[in-house]
Amino acid sequence: MDPQPNPQPHAQPLYLRLSSHYRQAIQSGVLMPGERMPSVRALTRLHQVSLSTAVEACHTLEDEGLLEARPRSGYFVLKRRRVDLPPPSEPDPGRKLDPAQYVGIHDRVSDYVAKCEIYPLVTNLAGTYGSPEMYPAQELKNAAIRALRKHPMMLASPPDFLNDSPLNAVLAKRALEAGMQLAPEDILVTNGCIEAINIALRAVTRPGDTVAVESPTYHGLLQILESLGLRALEIPTSPTQGISVEALDLAFQTHDRIRAVVAIPNFHNPLSCVMPDAEKEKLVRLCERQQVALIEDDTYAAMGRDDIPLKAAKAWDRSGSVIHCASLRKTLAPGLRLGWIAGGRWQARIQMLKYAQSRVTETLAQITVAEFMASSAYDRHLARLRRMLTLQREQMADAIASHFPAGTRLSVPGGGMLLWVELPPGTSAQAVFNTAIRQGIRVSPGSLFSNSSRFDHFLRISCGAPYTAQAGEALRKLAEIVSTEAARAGQD
Repeated sequence: MDPQPNPQPHAQPLYLRLSSHYRQAIQSGVLMPGERMPSVRALTRLHQVSLSTAVEACHTLEDEGLLEARPRSGYFVLKRRRVDLPPPSEPDPGRKLDPAQYVGIHDRVSDYVAKCEIYPLVTNLAGTYGSPEMYPAQELKNAAIRALRKHPMMLASPPDFLNDSPLNAVLAKRALEAGMQLAPEDILVTNGCIEAINIALRAVTRPGDTVAVESPTYHGLLQILESLGLRALEIPTSPTQGISVEALDLAFQTHDRIRAVVAIPNFHNPLSCVMPDAEKEKLVRLCERQQVALIEDDTYAAMGRDDIPLKAAKAWDRSGSVIHCASLRKTLAPGLRLGWIAGGRWQARIQMLKYAQSRVTETLAQITVAEFMASSAYDRHLARLRRMLTLQREQMADAIASHFPAGTRLSVPGGGMLLWVELPPGTSAQAVFNTAIRQGIRVSPGSLFSNSSRFDHFLRISCGAPYTAQAGEALRKLAEIVSTEAARAGQD
């Protein structure tokens, strides 16, 4: 199915259109750091907008870290404080690919979790959720109360739907924004994205099959593969462009029994990169030619810098070969285990496996979220979430660039809540984690995201929480630990 066109700019609120105009001027260098913005009253005259619209546009740019307000002087373009760091190293797409059974990833993750539980937590730089104040708790509470008033016996009655949930229609309508054309019956609500991926893999593989995965990739996927007895083939993945389609094509020619490909095209975990649309289409076409399922994890797609939706890989799916999986836990409600799956030509088998594995996903959460997502309040929430994450990414990146030792590499993504930091050569991220966790600082070492040792000098650092004085102090301490480990590596 060809992707649908992006929403027209005039569909945006006026203040967002105005802020986008000046964001582009700042990013293109038309307005330079330190330069004064037109005054609020000048903006009302220049663009024929209300005073409140002009003020809201300036506040939006201020929230994004692009403007600063000076008392009695107006708004100025914020000077870039960060010393530019080189981006993380690109992988070698021609390296030999070795399938591995990921035996031991459970032990590695279990050791990580055990250490996190032993030592009291002071600052969490490893989370993949925003802080609670970033989510619409009161609005969701009110929606749940309305649902219970309308259906007073809901909690005392068994759920009566599997694939005709009221949430399905809302998800299908929202999917249009990502270029997908789905009917409500094409969607199945799951207990989070992790259940969706688990079911998708069970639908298209058998124990002993090989699954092509990105390298690095989300450690939860590696645990699923090990638990299902599947072999994983790590495909080189660029920290800026995503999985190498060329390397994957070569893998199909040189390895037997590749039954599925699992990819995170939009704001990858842990890399936070976005595949260009042309590469997404190439990936889909390659999997179609090979008659192999492409399992797409689209959990983070709504976390871009602006409100122009990213295209899902499934937007290019013409044969039902893409199984689209997503979650609402990161973007809307971490406390609700709600995800969904559109299984393409495997949908009937996926529905059977879902019923066998966990029956129907809890009803109250589905009705609550369906009501909220069908309203404009959801769009306002996403706009606010994006502004907060943009500012937090910039602040965290500034701190890393200011405090981490020479040899550190980092690129700041255009969305998401994760930073992939390459430490100076030879620095053990596991040793950094072991020291940091004893000081109450939690980070994710690169060894969690691959069965190989290629990422042992990387850290995944979260930007999900506001950048407070406590977070800044934790990053300074973390930088000292990295510097110590880097110096030790230099002596070896």
